[in-house]
Amino acid sequence: MSTSSETPLLFERDGAIARIKFNRPKVLNALNVAAADALLEASQAIAADKSIRVVVISGEGRAFMAGGDIASFRGPKEDASSRLLRLIDPLHAALEILAGLQAPVIASLNGAVAGAGLSLALAADLAIAADNAIFTLAYSKIGTSPDGSSSWSLPRVVGVRKAMEIALLSETFDATEALRLSIVNRVVPAADLAAETNKLAERLASGPTLAYGQIKSLMRNSLGRSLSEQLEAEADAFVECAVTDDFDEGAAAFIDKRPPVFKGR
Repeated sequence: MSTSSETPLLFERDGAIARIKFNRPKVLNALNVAAADALLEASQAIAADKSIRVVVISGEGRAFMAGGDIASFRGPKEDASSRLLRLIDPLHAALEILAGLQAPVIASLNGAVAGAGLSLALAADLAIAADNAIFTLAYSKIGTSPDGSSSWSLPRVVGVRKAMEIALLSETFDATEALRLSIVNRVVPAADLAAETNKLAERLASGPTLAYGQIKSLMRNSLGRSLSEQLEAEADAFVECAVTDDFDEGAAAFIDKRPPVFKGR
């Protein structure tokens, strides 16, 4: 993996694991247009590669991401829309792609997880945080509303009333509180974050990828459906899973009382 300070985002394949790392450590990985474009490009590459079975998103250095690059937001009001959408549009396109992947997406969080960083963390399927991680949505502190899908994901994770508090007050909270609120799934010592993230990624990479994709779709779409619609979607998804090689292997392993060896197909 390259560590060039001129590369705003690092992307590599590690077997079945795709790794995306924001690489602007001097500014705590603040998101700028180049980084958003690179995130979209990496997401498109991942979507086109069916052999990828899990995605890990992290940040280089002392922080996951301290929000957007605020200095780049300022400028003449008459071209604010075009200027700001140059960052928001690729970010949002990337998030839609990542949400639609069959492969689970893990956010590996350390240090500042603020603004767009918290939005990205919430958009992931799972999040593991170092015990030094500090969280804040932050947008209201600069007089803006959220982007990066946090206004969609945060109420689903913590409930509308708590989401209002987090968004309106922009207070900071630590990793223990993030775990209590289910914003993260696990908290580990900072020194163990990389190893624990890899352990989780390897576990998911050896799992039933097509079933994971169905699980993601069912969970993400459930709140927009009636019970009847969700039951129909569950039945359709189960049938689709049941004709995969992984289902054959899982059923055989269950009967044989052995661990399954899934191939992701």
